[in-house]
Amino acid sequence: MYLRLAIRSLRATPVVTAVAILSLALGIGANTAIFSLINSLLLRPLPVERPDQLVAVSIGDASIEASDVGYATFDQIRRHPDGFSAALAFSHCCSQATVTAGRERWPVDRFFASGDFFSTLGLSPAAGRFFTPADDVAGGGAAGVSAVISYRLWRERFGGRPDVVGAPIVVDRAPATIIGVAPRTFLGLDVGRSFDVIFPAKAQPIVAPSIAFEDTTPWLTVLLRLRPGISVDAAEQRLRAAQPQIRAASNPRNVRSDFLSAPFTLSPIGHGMSGLRTRLQRPLVALLSVVAVVLLVACANVANLQLARGAGRRRELSVRIALGASRAQLARQMLAESAVLAATGTIAGLLLARWATRVIVVQISSAALPVVLDLSPDWRLLAFTSAVMVACLFGFGAAPAVRAARVAPVDALKEHSRVPRGAGGRWATTLVVSQVALSLLLVVSAGLFVSTFERLAHVSLGFDRDRTTVITLTAPTVPAAQRNVFYHRLVRALADVPGVAHVGGSMNPPLVGTLHGDLVLTHAGVAAPPGAPVVAQGTDVTPGWLEAYGLPIVAGRGFDDRDTLGSQPAIIVNEAVVRRMFPGEHLVGTRLLMTFRSQEFGDIPIGVKTVVGIAGDAVFRSMRSPAEPTLYTPLAQRSDPMLWTYFYITVQAKAGSPALLTQSLTSTLHAIDPDLTLSFRPVADQVNEALAQDRLVAVLSAFFGALALLLAAVGLYGVTAYAVAQRRFEIGIRMALGATAPVIARAVLARVAALVAAGVVIGAVVSVWATRFAASLLYGVSPRDPKTFTTATVVLAVVAALAAWLPAYRASHTDPAAVLRES
Repeated sequence: MYLRLAIRSLRATPVVTAVAILSLALGIGANTAIFSLINSLLLRPLPVERPDQLVAVSIGDASIEASDVGYATFDQIRRHPDGFSAALAFSHCCSQATVTAGRERWPVDRFFASGDFFSTLGLSPAAGRFFTPADDVAGGGAAGVSAVISYRLWRERFGGRPDVVGAPIVVDRAPATIIGVAPRTFLGLDVGRSFDVIFPAKAQPIVAPSIAFEDTTPWLTVLLRLRPGISVDAAEQRLRAAQPQIRAASNPRNVRSDFLSAPFTLSPIGHGMSGLRTRLQRPLVALLSVVAVVLLVACANVANLQLARGAGRRRELSVRIALGASRAQLARQMLAESAVLAATGTIAGLLLARWATRVIVVQISSAALPVVLDLSPDWRLLAFTSAVMVACLFGFGAAPAVRAARVAPVDALKEHSRVPRGAGGRWATTLVVSQVALSLLLVVSAGLFVSTFERLAHVSLGFDRDRTTVITLTAPTVPAAQRNVFYHRLVRALADVPGVAHVGGSMNPPLVGTLHGDLVLTHAGVAAPPGAPVVAQGTDVTPGWLEAYGLPIVAGRGFDDRDTLGSQPAIIVNEAVVRRMFPGEHLVGTRLLMTFRSQEFGDIPIGVKTVVGIAGDAVFRSMRSPAEPTLYTPLAQRSDPMLWTYFYITVQAKAGSPALLTQSLTSTLHAIDPDLTLSFRPVADQVNEALAQDRLVAVLSAFFGALALLLAAVGLYGVTAYAVAQRRFEIGIRMALGATAPVIARAVLARVAALVAAGVVIGAVVSVWATRFAASLLYGVSPRDPKTFTTATVVLAVVAALAAWLPAYRASHTDPAAVLRES
């Protein structure tokens, strides 16, 4: 009965109902969308059997990602299963390869795993079978190299056909056979990334012969499944007890005396690994705080609307009381109406969130690192949304229900045709002041984040973004020992392409490179002191690379054909190195000792190199660190095999867009090696992708700030219009006695000004306290930036004035005669 009456009552005021539902849908939808991302990235466990039993093996204080071991070490670990029931090893996702199936050819992301990978995780195939230790042997199993493909690849490339099991494919030039399909929910162990193909680890020398790893080559991450009842600490102590035997048996040639000298460490890994998680955790938590405030504003707005509806029905409710209805029945009826609004708003919010989460994922993805998350609803998301719905129900439904229960039967006789006085008064005023205060907080936050993005977008890059493009290529069929010479050959060939101004190659270019390392520079003969500043940015480059980026040489020279294996080892440093590490020194011609500093192995001397040039500062890793110490070394002076299949060639066009050169560059490279896989990314696009996170925070915070302003404006308008309606008789009398229209308008606007002023004062105090928590997300602007606070206050005041203008105008044009006739 209550539900039927609630729906009928809400249909009687369609505009108010629609505004309330829209307010709730936007507030609940925003919260659900952000929580869905947090759930997928931070909270959702891996879709495997008992993920809480999985732990990752690391070495000493090194991170899991920096604790790779060789297959021989992994094999020895699983031979000492005291404390764990199973073990697996896998390579980090993902390296790219080219797969040929029939006449189709496409790039895929792949990784390698031990034969017990799937059994340890407790997965079941969607089709076919998984590879086992029998398939994970040198040379491949009985049927050659096995491959397990992802569910997505199966559906998109093979149409979900069951006969894909047993289908032959060619990976680069290596034949393999598809033996199974991974389950739909399994996207890999690297949250935020996905894979296309998984191969047995022992098949790596066959699938990627140009970088064939030996059993002692560190390239695998090890996970263990704890025995039931065994704690992480207990399993760690047992593994450490076996470490001397593992070390001795897995490194018989004693290549490094410090091999596995640091103790093993076990870390829970039930939620997977993720570099994306580290990058987005703070922005998502900040956005969740923002949308929570938006929801509070929305609830205050709906509460005001409900109070206004209740005031308009005061005579109806008093009549019902007079006819015998209990106060509890009236309260339940008002709560039922609020429940219908909350449920409808939640359903609409869920639909909005489903669309919004996918839009956000697209925004944080890039061509080089597409983001893949499992966004399907689970119990955590449903529990969160249900809790938000219940909180909203009591947040905006309690006050109208309480006021409805306080209606007196005698009110029906007092009301006549005039709108009752006092209905909603203090409650409505409090809610409006709260809306204004929270809106100011959101507008200030939006201003800070937008200012941060604007400053980052105008950071001096130090290189040319408009005429430059970067070619990412893989040469999987070129042996590692021949790649250095081969890459120099490619660069020289591209230099002759018409329209090319400069060209150069690099292993680790700005913005898109991933390699990191801590290097200490000291004068030759001086050991690296403890605590010395490190250089964490750098790359090996070919001649012409600095020129291709437009990086200036401010002293000395750039690299050229003189820098070879037979010449004196050379190095170029940027101005930040001079400024921070050798202030006041003229470094050109100085011999510096380069030392690699490792937490695991300590200091490892690399050698003495001569500084031949000083380059200008430039953004390398992060737009927030535009002038970090950086060094460059000649690629030609490397003598070791180049294990990475990726190489980056930077091309600067003489004029116009570098995209115009794509066809001629592709033809030139494929004429040298048709097996090369190529992708072109203008530097301008790389810069835009580097700003994706800050752009997302700025756009969403600005949207939510504008939404809060809109909701606050609706609340102010509703309260002001209702107050004018309450005082219509009084206004008519005053105008009949000679009050002018400006006097009446000023009286109405003065009340609004008082509400806004109170809200601004409270909001400013809250903002000063709250914005300090966002300091780590800001760049170039203080959390208490006076300009931002002033601008936000002015914007809020203008919006409030616009919201109050129409009720004030109507009040100032009240017809006294009509009012007196109504009385």
